[in-house]
Amino acid sequence: MDEKRAAFEELYNINVNDKTEKKNGLTYLSWAWAWAEVAKRFPDATYEIVFDPATNLPYSYDPETGYMVYTKVTINGTTRMMWLPVMDYRNKALLPASMTDINKTIMRCLTKNLAMFGLGLYIYAGEDLPEGDDESLPIKKPYPPKPKKEPEPDGLKPIGEDMPFTMGEAPKPADPPKFTCEKCGAVLKPYIGPDGREVPIRKHAEGSKKKFGGKVFCLD
Repeated sequence: MDEKRAAFEELYNINVNDKTEKKNGLTYLSWAWAWAEVAKRFPDATYEIVFDPATNLPYSYDPETGYMVYTKVTINGTTRMMWLPVMDYRNKALLPASMTDINKTIMRCLTKNLAMFGLGLYIYAGEDLPEGDDESLPIKKPYPPKPKKEPEPDGLKPIGEDMPFTMGEAPKPADPPKFTCEKCGAVLKPYIGPDGREVPIRKHAEGSKKKFGGKVFCLD
């Protein structure tokens, strides 16, 4: 195993759970503890806060997108860079931001930068424990995805879906519409027309509305 891979696995297998804090849906690892763990194992490790060359300030700024900070970490001759926006309690870009906000974000960026070398990296992957840790500590696993239902041929659905009755029951016929006379208040009923055929209530009501400006009257 080469030196770089061994260094990564050494840092990745460190359990950082008791050094984290959850806030506003995010998990934070103490930057002081994280740097101490790296420095104990790799005394030659260094980190750098990146300054904007145009302003000589430890952040870049855009009036529309907000503030961004950057850090660099070097371990065993390998340098990796990381960046992090300055965010509010909703994890949205903070505008405007104070120097206190920027300072805190820089140290959080450093912690995330160290994760690129293995330390606490599983936090950002949604894991609860590093690989090969004590089995007495539970690992939360995501729920398996629900199986997708296969579409029925010709648009048919299984019996019982989207039906207003249970198995073994016949569908109930819909109640006929009720219309009342605007004049006498009587409920309209079907009647026999001049051609000897029954005139439905709805047909009579629609004809009455057209004739009397939207009002329904009986035959009396």
